[in-house]
Amino acid sequence: MDIHPTEGYTRLQIALHWIIAALVILQLVFGESIGEVIRAGERGTVPSTFDQVFASVHYWVGISILALVALRLWLRRLLGAPPAPQEGWMQTAAKLSHLAFYVVLVLMPVTGLLAFYVGDPYGDIHELGKPLLIVLIALHACAALYHQFWLKDGTLRRILVPRD
Repeated sequence: MDIHPTEGYTRLQIALHWIIAALVILQLVFGESIGEVIRAGERGTVPSTFDQVFASVHYWVGISILALVALRLWLRRLLGAPPAPQEGWMQTAAKLSHLAFYVVLVLMPVTGLLAFYVGDPYGDIHELGKPLLIVLIALHACAALYHQFWLKDGTLRRILVPRD
């Protein structure tokens, strides 16, 4: 199936999607280190070098995700997005899940920064985002695979093959 200009994303949009995805996975896997550093500080103990390094990584990757999501939203507004190949409830579900992703991908770094600089309750709110993000990722991946292997409608191809 050939991709027409309205059916795919640009190279930059695709790169941002996968870079953000990789950074989010990194955050989910190593994000507990920042909590360990905070708890060690509260106990008056010294955190492990591993936790210190990955707490710093978590902080800077979170800021990077926020900046990259802002860029992605700006590009989406500037360049648009391909229309959904389906209609009805699946189109609504796709729009709502993408909106939920953008909201969570903005709120997670913002609440993380507020937790770091202000403290509770922002840390608790920030931690609620992790299971929500995991559910969104699982649904997103399952939907992409469903479209690819069951519906065979080219939806997955749009985020793999650039239009330009």
